Amino acid sequence: MRQRIRLFSPFEIAWHWSQSLLIIGMLTTGFELHGTYRGLGYAEAATVHVTCALALMVVWVFAIFWHVATGEWRQYVPTTDKLWAVLRFYAGGIFRGEPHPFCPSRRRKHNPLQRFAYLIFNAVISPAIWITGLIYLTFNLFGDVLPVPLAPVATVHIATAYATLVFLIGHVYMITTGDTVFQHLKAMIIGYEAVETGPGPSNGGPPCDTESERPDGRIRTGR
Repeated sequence: MRQRIRLFSPFEIAWHWSQSLLIIGMLTTGFELHGTYRGLGYAEAATVHVTCALALMVVWVFAIFWHVATGEWRQYVPTTDKLWAVLRFYAGGIFRGEPHPFCPSRRRKHNPLQRFAYLIFNAVISPAIWITGLIYLTFNLFGDVLPVPLAPVATVHIATAYATLVFLIGHVYMITTGDTVFQHLKAMIIGYEAVETGPGPSNGGPPCDTESERPDGRIRTGR
């Protein structure tokens, strides 16, 4: 049996899409600044790049506050539970039509592989690109007192930009691996997704844990 539950709140949807657009804007202008292609021109690309970066910093401040205040930061704590099953699924099971070994719920939105990917992005890639970007941005003001030469800063910044691009490509691919190509994309637009519940789900996969959830997707606090 399939049940329609809310996986993502309106804030998460707004945060996801604003962050996505700003990151894409930073990547496209950043690669132009790097000389990969020519489009807006260096001056205009630099302006757009810095504007997107500052806007994304504001978005992240609100996102960090929201995740801490709501406890949703727990969604990104890594776990090895079903990790190998998920890895085996993406390595071969998905091509044989096997059911996904993980079923999302409001309490556990992300499978173990996603959690590790988001941990690397949020704890390694993002801080590296922000620190180096801020050094870049303020180098003319504080270059004389900064103990780091600009060349290695530029190398790390470019490397993390490529890492972000790889993450983005992988993220877009993973969107298409639902029961339908647009299932996960639709969930991130409207916030709701139909998941298997109860014994003997129709797709042969595990039933979702929706016992503690209300029909609107909120977590029950009592019986």
